[in-house]
Amino acid sequence: MPITATHVNLYHVCHRELWLHANEVRMEHTSDTVSEGKLIHETAYPQRAERYREIVLDGVKIDFYDPKAKVVHEIKKSNKAEAAHLAQIKYYLYILEQNGIEGATGILEYPTLRITETVTLTPTDRSEMVKWLTNITVILNSLTCPPLLHAPICKRCSYYDFCYVGE
Repeated sequence: MPITATHVNLYHVCHRELWLHANEVRMEHTSDTVSEGKLIHETAYPQRAERYREIVLDGVKIDFYDPKAKVVHEIKKSNKAEAAHLAQIKYYLYILEQNGIEGATGILEYPTLRITETVTLTPTDRSEMVKWLTNITVILNSLTCPPLLHAPICKRCSYYDFCYVGE
């Protein structure tokens, strides 16, 4: 199974959600938060679909890529999982590099917060990426679901009812 940017994002949020998602247990369709995020993604920059391209490399889909400036644009609803968002963009940049596109950068955008952040891929990021990908592969290949996280973020998660059904 190819590792996607969603896998990298979820790895930085919750290993259990990563495993469930990879094993086709999907709860996003029940989440108002996910729906709001999709709406923001689709409406925040309506002209973007005309100006930028969607590309797929090695099974990784980048929604908004500016090939002239070599910039990946990623839109998120909230910065509560910012580390995961940054990891996702860095993975995009890593995949671009692996496919011969050097010097690409990313822009992480939180339209409702009016925050943008430029993202680059550093040598440290590249070595961390190898660790992330190894750990993600271990989780994806595991026969058992990782344990509950028991973190504040769980209360807003689309898998909350699934994970805490017995409690």
